[in-house]
Amino acid sequence: MAHPLPSATLLLSLLYSAATLPINLPLCNLFSGQWLPDSSFPLYQYSSCPIIDPEFNCQLYGRPDSDYLRYRWKPAACKLPAFNGTDFLVKMRGKTVMFVGDSLGRNQWESLICMLAAAVPLSAAVMLRGDPLSTYKFLEYEVSVAFYRAPYLVDIDSVNGIRILRLDSIDKNGEAWKEADVLSFNSGHWWTHTAALQGWDYMGEDGAYYRDMDRVLAFEKGMSTWANWVDANVNTTRTRVFFQSLSPTHYNPMEWKDPISRNCYGETTPVSGSNYTSNSSAEKSMLQVLRGVLISMRMPAYFLDITRLSELRKDGHPSIYSGDLTPQQRANPDRSSDCSHWCLPGLPDTWNEIFYAALSFFF
Repeated sequence: MAHPLPSATLLLSLLYSAATLPINLPLCNLFSGQWLPDSSFPLYQYSSCPIIDPEFNCQLYGRPDSDYLRYRWKPAACKLPAFNGTDFLVKMRGKTVMFVGDSLGRNQWESLICMLAAAVPLSAAVMLRGDPLSTYKFLEYEVSVAFYRAPYLVDIDSVNGIRILRLDSIDKNGEAWKEADVLSFNSGHWWTHTAALQGWDYMGEDGAYYRDMDRVLAFEKGMSTWANWVDANVNTTRTRVFFQSLSPTHYNPMEWKDPISRNCYGETTPVSGSNYTSNSSAEKSMLQVLRGVLISMRMPAYFLDITRLSELRKDGHPSIYSGDLTPQQRANPDRSSDCSHWCLPGLPDTWNEIFYAALSFFF
């Protein structure tokens, strides 16, 4: 049975209080706490989950340590409900859960599939790979867990080979999302990319075109377009909408007061305690933008504010233990380490534990 929807006032207060989420018990901020060693983790083994992409499969590609797999997130004022994959599938029977965003969304999507598959290892399933849409179907439960690649969420058009990022348009992408029962969005990293990593040639808005603009401003325009689309097109009494905050990077060891390290390479333990301050002003500004955009929505999406708890996990990145790297690149961790994505099993499993706790309020 679905729980009654919280009032708009409660939703607004939840957003203002760093995304405190209701979980059937007294309200609790699931995002303030600490990481504790726990030998019962990980929740699955990499060898039993064949859908993990090489760039996330750290154990397969030679990571020598494994303690980073054995940490549990403990909220300060309550207990995070244990993930129950069978319960998830039963509650979502006949439904589609879709992640929409960039490769961090794909990181989380693969994590959830692994967690669910570990709970029902003998249950028939099928993977349908595509671009931009990939779907993993648990056939017995008629549950689809999908990922739609849209790093900016808004549309990108190609006109005579020129890529135009449409700050004011999302209709093309949005057509694929309308029928989902649960939507979890993320965006952020691609908005700051430049040079060869930049995914567009021009930005377009209201018939005007720009070679560039302040990236935080562009992000705000794009996220406002997304929010307006959700308000106009998503029936929030049927479809639950989440937005996941920015996943942090760990390229600057001065952020965790290490004058010797060059980046996340060689990091094997979380930042101690619960305090961490990122030096990224762009990241802080983008988080402010997200909170402002969400609070302006007619029915605000639930804000899964995983940034702070993820900042503590400098040990959770693939670093050089990625199938995407050559032996020459692995020999040069100062330049080649991936300190953006996350190993699987690993941190995204905790994101999904919190996602499960939030979903349990509605289903």
